[in-house]
Amino acid sequence: MAANHSLTGGAFLFHNTDPKQVFIPEEFTEEQKMILHTVNDFMQKEVHGLGLARIASLDAEKDKDLVLEIFHKAAALGLCGVSIDEQYGGLGLDFNTGLLFTEGLAGGFSFATTIGCQTSIGSLPIAWYGTEEQKKKYLPKIASGEHGCSYCLTEPGAGSDANSGKTRAVLNEEGTHYILNGQKMWITNGGFAEVFTVFAKIDNDEKLSAFIVEKSFGGIELGKEEKKMGIKASSTVMVFFNNVKVPKENLLGERGKGFNMALNILNSGRVKIAAGGVGGMKFGVQKTVEYANTRIQFNKSIGEFGAIKQKIGTIAAQTFAIESGVYRTGANVDRKHAALLSSGSSANDAKINSMREYAIECAILKVLGSEAMCNTADEAIQIFGGMGYSQETGVEMAYRDARITKIYEGTNEINRMLSLGEFYKRMFVTKEIKMADAKSFVPKAILQNYLPTSSRFLADEFERVNNLKALFMLLTGVAGAKLREKLVDEQEIVMNLADILAMAYITESAFLRVLKLKAKGDTPADELHIKVRMAQVYLYDALDIARKATSNALDSFSAGAQKYFIKKIAGRMLRTYNINPKDTRREVADYMLKKGGYFA
Repeated sequence: MAANHSLTGGAFLFHNTDPKQVFIPEEFTEEQKMILHTVNDFMQKEVHGLGLARIASLDAEKDKDLVLEIFHKAAALGLCGVSIDEQYGGLGLDFNTGLLFTEGLAGGFSFATTIGCQTSIGSLPIAWYGTEEQKKKYLPKIASGEHGCSYCLTEPGAGSDANSGKTRAVLNEEGTHYILNGQKMWITNGGFAEVFTVFAKIDNDEKLSAFIVEKSFGGIELGKEEKKMGIKASSTVMVFFNNVKVPKENLLGERGKGFNMALNILNSGRVKIAAGGVGGMKFGVQKTVEYANTRIQFNKSIGEFGAIKQKIGTIAAQTFAIESGVYRTGANVDRKHAALLSSGSSANDAKINSMREYAIECAILKVLGSEAMCNTADEAIQIFGGMGYSQETGVEMAYRDARITKIYEGTNEINRMLSLGEFYKRMFVTKEIKMADAKSFVPKAILQNYLPTSSRFLADEFERVNNLKALFMLLTGVAGAKLREKLVDEQEIVMNLADILAMAYITESAFLRVLKLKAKGDTPADELHIKVRMAQVYLYDALDIARKATSNALDSFSAGAQKYFIKKIAGRMLRTYNINPKDTRREVADYMLKKGGYFA
């Protein structure tokens, strides 16, 4: 049996992953699909049922009672407890099923943010880091929706540099309570939350700690609801803490470990943004296909025009590729969790460390998922034309709502740098990624470009995927040797390298999916053919991204013979991919137009 390298985050770079070890969305059980249907049905009834005009006018301040009414209806169905173990009143879903749940939320527009916060960054700090007493006290009321919850990390002077926050906690003379003072901003659900996870420094500590703070403690003042570009019905406020008395036992996790906690919780939120992006993209494909099939111009539907097919084919391919990466990663988190439990880890440690394992993949997915979702919303407006710019269709609202995803849970620029930084850390500091694996993989990958390509199914595509991996390693090694510790300050180069890394992971995920589908043999031939075509479209575009990133990186730090030599190797590795991009996109678009949506 082949070694399961998927249990090591980042190991995809140096190994040819066995398709049998990859989870694909087609493998979700009927029970898991029912959860998705339940969420979709709820959103259709309770949110879409309001009508687009009403949804567009929803305001977190003016419509607080209506938003809370929908929130409590969701809680009654168990939707507030998906990430909470059954013993504390939740559904106890595994991580991958939780991602499927998040995909379903996307159809809820602003309301998706409300429930998403409750089930992710709002409740996970307690679910993952809480003591037994803390879990018993808080999680049942969070799962039931009795208590809304919020995550308080960002401050006016501490955004991406979260550890520079000024909020302070000082133990009182009696040693019974911490006295908390400071302010937090951009706090989702803050306008109605009863429980806040607050990050603050104790005394003069250099690192953050975390506290469970109840509104009932007193001393908490809320700012006005923010007037935002999008997600308008989602509550977002500043929260001020004025001599709040927090019981000593409400310290969450270990003192000084709050920053690590925050990062790990954000890892979970990052991949969930990508899962929500998948839901948003599927919604976008459906809406654009419906409109393209019914909008008549020049005596035929606009879906018959090549310019429209190009757009539909591209966004459908992006949806397929991101979806492949999201659920591949989610299943790996679950497998790592099970492995840690079986090796004797505590329940808390297993949750924490299984999530941390895939920090690289989560950062990649956050970036590509959010950017693909924003692109889908933009293209939807373009396909709808003037009607897309009108509030009547709801497309402009999706465009505004999507834009925040490139900012929260760490901006995409931060996440690009994080993916590369985490790779370096695991390669050179913690040694979790073995240098010997890289030294073995890269020469073989380069050499394969000078040998005849196998005639096996998708052999050419997997050769190109391996080229992306090897090229990333080659450029990263050369840049590191040339710039050394200065590389961290050359953010443009770091982001170029991160884009190549991201393309390697997502293209591989897409092709592993179709390879597994073919091996299983139960996918209709026309559907399998289109899924291959979608993966090929994504690879075609990914190679363009890699070419640009390679040129930008090399031209920014290399010169002379070294630059010439590496560009020559890179040119061979990123050589022309011989598919017809126009015809391939049209094939994908025609299938979507015929089906009425994304595999509808």
